[in-house]
Amino acid sequence: MRKVEKMMLTDRVKLVAWRWVWGTCAGLSVLASLQWMPGKQHEVRTGPVLTGDICVVAPPQPFDPASGLSVYAVRPVPPDARCPVCGMYPAKTGTWAAQLIFRNGDAQFFDSPLTLFVYLQDIGRYSRGRQQSEVAVAYVRDLRQGTWVTADSAWYVHGSDTPGPMRAGNLPAFSGLAAAGDYVSAHGGSILRSTQLDAALLQQLHGARRHMH
Repeated sequence: MRKVEKMMLTDRVKLVAWRWVWGTCAGLSVLASLQWMPGKQHEVRTGPVLTGDICVVAPPQPFDPASGLSVYAVRPVPPDARCPVCGMYPAKTGTWAAQLIFRNGDAQFFDSPLTLFVYLQDIGRYSRGRQQSEVAVAYVRDLRQGTWVTADSAWYVHGSDTPGPMRAGNLPAFSGLAAAGDYVSAHGGSILRSTQLDAALLQQLHGARRHMH
């Protein structure tokens, strides 16, 4: 008799344990199905999707008083600086690089004259809270000599056969008209001043960009 009672008790324990296992598995299956339902995956895994084109990887670089430079002087391009327009590292394309310095000493660096002028067209779009009136000076690099020249005094070549960092119209810059003319003779294109780089042309060139890296 005791042997029969023990067998019945064992069967009951097994039944309870089986029901617990089955219920746990069923609950996990429901949770898994909810996670993988269409339209729910992004809510579970990534949270809300942010919209807009605010660049958060290229904050202005503050002026370093210990550098020994005057506040508006040309600065070496930091290796970790990123272009606020396209996100590239200007230090990797040093012969094409450009830079802009605000009146408070902060600086932005660009991979080419093209992205510098795109930035100048709408500064608030790429650097929230900044305005055109805050710009103190902008520099571009002479493509042949490697020297820096103010952006408004340089000569630019549009439409040459030389691809730059963005493999489109990168507007190679030159400190003198003669150097720009020699470049056009060798590579084609036309010579422009900064005042001729209007919004329509910049939009056309920027829309055709394709990063080299």
